[in-house]
Amino acid sequence: MTTVNQLLPDWDTHVRTISSWLQSASPDADGSDGEAAEVLAPVCPGHIYQAAANYRRHVIDLMVASPRPEHRDLGLADRRAVAVKLMDERVASGVPTVFSGAVSSLCGPYDDVVIPHITEQCDWELELAAVIKAPARYVSKEDALDYVAGYTIANDITMRDQIYPSGDSSRGADWLASKSAPTHLPVGPLLVPAAFVAPGDVTITLRLNGQVMQDESSADMIYDLPRLIEHTSRYALMRPGDLLLTGSPAGNGVHHGRFLRAGDVMEGRISGLGVQRTGVVDEPS
Repeated sequence: MTTVNQLLPDWDTHVRTISSWLQSASPDADGSDGEAAEVLAPVCPGHIYQAAANYRRHVIDLMVASPRPEHRDLGLADRRAVAVKLMDERVASGVPTVFSGAVSSLCGPYDDVVIPHITEQCDWELELAAVIKAPARYVSKEDALDYVAGYTIANDITMRDQIYPSGDSSRGADWLASKSAPTHLPVGPLLVPAAFVAPGDVTITLRLNGQVMQDESSADMIYDLPRLIEHTSRYALMRPGDLLLTGSPAGNGVHHGRFLRAGDVMEGRISGLGVQRTGVVDEPS
């Protein structure tokens, strides 16, 4: 069986071949028994890169609903003022924040998300994810999209009560503690070739038990995908198959005052990239 990772070295040729086949194939041809298939994440990344705080309204809403320890005594208006000031400074700096994710947190698009017993605030963050097709190092933003094989859906599950486990935000957010649990990164179901997706203009929608919680355009990104690739490749060698998550829009559980619990079902949709559906279960004792 050939994997997507094995196709990446000659990705553009394979995409042209598949496109030609689709144009000539019978409308009824599918080539597989989709009902019997186990759907896995579409790639096996060697590394996962994740953009933090990359949607303006998302970050402001988070800082109002779930403030840093030193801001918890402030009123809502003061929290919002602090958040707006922080976002203005972030934009003016011109420097994105990108951190490393745990490959062991990856799971398929229809797998259950498991809530660890160490958290009471398990939250969703639906994101557009880019898959890298060629080694990328010191890439300019003008050339950055030439390094993208395609796009998929990722749900960056976050334990909000573990972001500052020590209660000291001056040490920075603890991404290991808050985002690395097994099953906390459902990815897929599709990997859509880059030629068919406009990453700056897709709609990101998450429904929880049928209710819309997130529904936002990727146009609200602070730093677009080319800038994120330029920044990431400045500090790391991005390899074929690596994932770059571009950040999550507003509408997380902390904003709605509602966190995940066993029995929930999430449906994540990004325009043109299909739909992932994940149930939620408690971690066995």
